[in-house]
Amino acid sequence: MGFAQVLDPVAISLGPLQIHWYGIIMGSAVLIGLWLAIREGKRHGLDSELFLDLIIWVIPAAIIGARLYYVAFEWEYYSQNPADIFAIWKGGLAIHGGLIGALLAGAVFVRKREISFLHMADIVAPSIIIGQCIGRWGNFMNQEAHGGEVTRSFLEGLMLPNWIIEQMNIQGVYYHPTFLYESLWTLVGFGMLLLLRRFNPRRGEVFFTYLIWYSLGRFFIEGLRTDSLTFEGPAWLASFINGLWSPMQILFEPGWMTDGNIRIAQLVSLLLVLLGIALIIFRRVRGQAHESYYQKKESIEG
Repeated sequence: MGFAQVLDPVAISLGPLQIHWYGIIMGSAVLIGLWLAIREGKRHGLDSELFLDLIIWVIPAAIIGARLYYVAFEWEYYSQNPADIFAIWKGGLAIHGGLIGALLAGAVFVRKREISFLHMADIVAPSIIIGQCIGRWGNFMNQEAHGGEVTRSFLEGLMLPNWIIEQMNIQGVYYHPTFLYESLWTLVGFGMLLLLRRFNPRRGEVFFTYLIWYSLGRFFIEGLRTDSLTFEGPAWLASFINGLWSPMQILFEPGWMTDGNIRIAQLVSLLLVLLGIALIIFRRVRGQAHESYYQKKESIEG
């Protein structure tokens, strides 16, 4: 089998101007997600301009939130290299930070437009998860967000094309393509959310299912990574999280942590799984989930 050349993260160079694949892929993810949201919004009587306005609020907030989240937990490095704080084309956008920023901006937007937050969240949930699915390929181009060391034969055993295998070759060492694991997990989640909509669930439950599904996969995949944001937490919490992840050790070795004993993304993912489940149960028990996903426009507002 021939060996492929490592892919260049720069797509286009025009003198000093460089356009990175990371930016192109992220931009494509946004446009595809917007198109899907507009298409679904029309089925609910919502004008496409509403989603165009929403994206103006949400995307900057998501980028800022994702970057601030990452920089905050890597402050030891960025305090010594402040110019790199703005170098987002090098990677370093934390999905959980982006989600927080997007949700906060979206909450303010729908409040100003007097639209139900949960109904809007249901509509855009498939857009979010397919955006994450596509966006992970930006990490692939940057050779980041990978897992621990593996052999080439392991990657060949996954039936991966040679260009993916060689992109996982970093300075002569092959690594787990965790970007691919998460991309496939979110692709399945995207299909599941589309299927769930056909059953006309209660308001908010498409979005809550997104939180549960994405976070469940992220929890287990994160344990394979070697670049996790970490902190030093109580030993009992670290043991609890490691115990939940331990079934993965039947097949895989966990990725190493350079410092800390708790991966932040695992802890946040675990909390989001519990939150999503709790909200579904709580709203149903309290009788707050009486409205369904499909409904007339006038009942969406207010």
